[in-house]
Amino acid sequence: MQLGCDMIRPQLQLSCNILAPKPMLPEPALALSRPIELDNLTLGYDQHPAVHHLSLSIDPGSLLALVGPNGAGKSTLIKALAGQLRPLGGRLAGLERNRIAWLPQHSDLDRSFPITVRDMVALGLWHRVGALGRFSRAHHALCDEALDQVGLGGFERRGLDSLSGGQLQRALFARLILQDAPVVLLDEPFAAVDQRTTDDLLALLHRWQAQGRTVIVALHDLVQVRAHFPLTLLLARQCIAYGPTASVLTAEHWAQAHRLHEAFDDRAPPCPGVATSPWPPGREGPAHPVPAQHSQHPHPHSPRPAHPHPHRPTAEPAASA
Repeated sequence: MQLGCDMIRPQLQLSCNILAPKPMLPEPALALSRPIELDNLTLGYDQHPAVHHLSLSIDPGSLLALVGPNGAGKSTLIKALAGQLRPLGGRLAGLERNRIAWLPQHSDLDRSFPITVRDMVALGLWHRVGALGRFSRAHHALCDEALDQVGLGGFERRGLDSLSGGQLQRALFARLILQDAPVVLLDEPFAAVDQRTTDDLLALLHRWQAQGRTVIVALHDLVQVRAHFPLTLLLARQCIAYGPTASVLTAEHWAQAHRLHEAFDDRAPPCPGVATSPWPPGREGPAHPVPAQHSQHPHPHSPRPAHPHPHRPTAEPAASA
C-alpha cells in the first residue's frame, strides 16, 4: 500500500545488541498473507459496546500505534485482535490460523513464584515444544540468545523477584521473540519503564517490522508515536482518524476525540440489536452482517463522527499538520 506521506525514519541509538543477527534463532515467521480486516466491528462487555462500528484494513508488515483518551477502547481492540474478546457485531478477519504474540498492559505474572528468568522466557517456545515435550539444551540456548538480544545476557538463572520493572519487561520481550509470531500485539508496553529500556525495545519493534511482522501497539506517549510509528489509529470509542501519523495527530482530531469520549455514558442501555458473534474468538466466521437497526443508529450516548470510516488509511493532505 502506498501511503500519501513521508514516513518518519527514526535515528536509533542502541544501548544493547538488539539489531545484531543471531544465527541460532529460528528464521522469522512468515508475514500475514492478507490484511487484517475490520468491517463495522463493534466490541464491548455485557452487551454494552465499548468500540463502535470500526471499519478499516491493516496491511501486513504495518507498524501501527493505537492512541486515544483513557477509556477510548484501545485495550478492548487489542483483546479482540488477540482473540480474547468476541465481537458484539460486525466482522474481524485476516488473523485465522496465525500465531499471535500478545503482551497485555498489566502482566499477571506472579514475580514471587520460584522460577528463573530463562524458564519464564522458555514459555515462548510452547508452539515448538508442546505440552508433553521436553526442553533440550538447544532450546535453552535459544532462550539465552533471546535474553542476550534484549540486553539480559547473564540473567538466565536469576529469579523474577530480583528483576527491576525494566528488566522484567525486557524478559517479556525475549519471550515474544521466541514466540516467533507474524503478528505482535502490545498494550502500553513502555508504561513505568526506564528510558534506556524503552529505546532498546522500540528498536526491537523496528526490527520486527523489517522482518515483515505486523506490529500493533497501544500507546499514550505521542512523542514516541510521532518518532517511531508510520501509522496511527485514533480511537474515542470509535474511529476518529486512521492513516499516516502526521495526518492523524492533529489538534482538530484530538478535540473531536475528547468530545466523543466525554459524551459516552457507561450506564446507557445495551445497544439495540447487538448480538454476540456466533463464531469463536480469533476465528473468521461466515459473513455476519450487523443488524440494520444497529448499523443505522449508533449507541444513543455516543455520537458518530461526521465523516465515514475509511477501509484504508486516509491520504495525507498536501499540507501536513
